Amino acid sequence: MTVAACPTLTTERLILRETLYEDFEPSAALWGDESVVRYIGGKPSSRSDSWARLLRFPGLWALLGYGYWTVVERETGRFVGQAGLADFKRDMTPSIEGVPDAGYVLSPAFQGRGYATEAMQAVMGWADDVLKAPLTCAIIQDENTASIRVVQKLGFGRAETADLGGTPVTLYWRDRPAAP
Repeated sequence: MTVAACPTLTTERLILRETLYEDFEPSAALWGDESVVRYIGGKPSSRSDSWARLLRFPGLWALLGYGYWTVVERETGRFVGQAGLADFKRDMTPSIEGVPDAGYVLSPAFQGRGYATEAMQAVMGWADDVLKAPLTCAIIQDENTASIRVVQKLGFGRAETADLGGTPVTLYWRDRPAAP
């Protein structure tokens, strides 16, 4: 069994840290917002579903050695969202099981500021330096042009059509950069 502590990552404007009990209320508000989930399943999460999601984050770290961070603003300490890597054992064709799947979600108040790119640059930098996974992926609906721009900035280039539980999505692939 892998047991890894969630490391703290710091960027110019953000802190990516372990998920705490105190993150539940802002996380539930985030996942309960229709505008947030329109490209992530399309259905707002109940408080119970949000709680189950929050509990998954420490479990990912304990079992896989990687997972999701809670993202907060450095200057204010305000909850921005969540970002990280996971293997959710998705019902998906093609299968991505065993491949770290990059994802992020930000509260509407923090969208459009470049925070998604900044947070995910920290995540992918950590992944390249520590996780050393040869390949990562990201799942994005074609209508989500903002997220497509983010993953392209992060080096996710190759794309293919995939089926995620009956929903067509695009699967973006990123090869780990060669060591200098």
